[in-house]
Amino acid sequence: MNERIAILGAGSWGTALALLFGTTGRAVTLWARDTALVGSIRTARVNTRYLPNFPLPPTVALSADIAETVASADTLIWAVPSGAFREVTQQVVPYLAPTTLLVSATKGLEEGTCLRMSQVLTEIIPEASERTVVLSGPNLALEMARGVPTAGVVASANLEAARRVQSLVSGLPEPTFRLYTGQDVVGVELGGAVKNVIAIGAGICDGLGFGDNSKAGLVTRGLAETMRLGIALGAETATFLGLSGVGDLFATTNSRLSRNYRVGLGLGQGKRLPDILHELGQVAEGVPTTHVVCALSQRCGIEMPLCQALYSVLFENRDAPQVIRELMLRPPKGEYS
Repeated sequence: MNERIAILGAGSWGTALALLFGTTGRAVTLWARDTALVGSIRTARVNTRYLPNFPLPPTVALSADIAETVASADTLIWAVPSGAFREVTQQVVPYLAPTTLLVSATKGLEEGTCLRMSQVLTEIIPEASERTVVLSGPNLALEMARGVPTAGVVASANLEAARRVQSLVSGLPEPTFRLYTGQDVVGVELGGAVKNVIAIGAGICDGLGFGDNSKAGLVTRGLAETMRLGIALGAETATFLGLSGVGDLFATTNSRLSRNYRVGLGLGQGKRLPDILHELGQVAEGVPTTHVVCALSQRCGIEMPLCQALYSVLFENRDAPQVIRELMLRPPKGEYS
């Protein structure tokens, strides 16, 4: 219970994690580079910009000082967008203790390098591979803040490190967050990243007024593509049938709380992508992740026609109904071929 937790990133996800861990009685520091945001949350005890109406416990401190935040942490959790992950990690290095547990809760892939977040971590901090953990699952920030029963998965090459993170949810006043452990880091990270791409497709289906048949087919084929890519990169098939695979996919493709779903919904309704992203006011990881997934599929020689179709809608201004028609007219294939 004396474990000190620091969370990097004060968006809705980072704030929800601070709220969760703060209710265990542990000392939590929530860091953001935006000093105005930090000052606002510190004064109001609520993140009115990203997670309004949920007061933070008194055990949660606010900071814009990364040195102070990192140096005092026993467990350090990244909840920043994937595009900021490398820069923030490089800032962390000078202040990091050799025993600090490192947890990536960022669901994305790095553009340009196509690296998963844990790979970025161990590239910058090679000696930290045995204390690096990834957190994923169907964890919508607003629902977690509401305290509804939620499950997630923590994975690490070092199972004891994953168990340490699992133990952090002990002490919750109510058992609202249950964590399972695993060692398939590749599968857990890919499941959490690629489902954001599929969620954009699900939103497009709903925005176009298609029915449940259409969305079910899209989500299922999207899962098949995710599994093909994951297996090519060394993931285990079973992981994609768990919380970071089917679980996260189900939540994200069916909830208007999902930013990625709302991107697709707007596209299906005929809105322009820049306008949708401006209206969201937060990063929708599925947009940059679509770039990376398509690059990875080409690199691995893996066929991912659905993700490629979504790429053409997002970045080539293709008409969504026409792209869907082309998908339906692809040559006949076996379901598992």
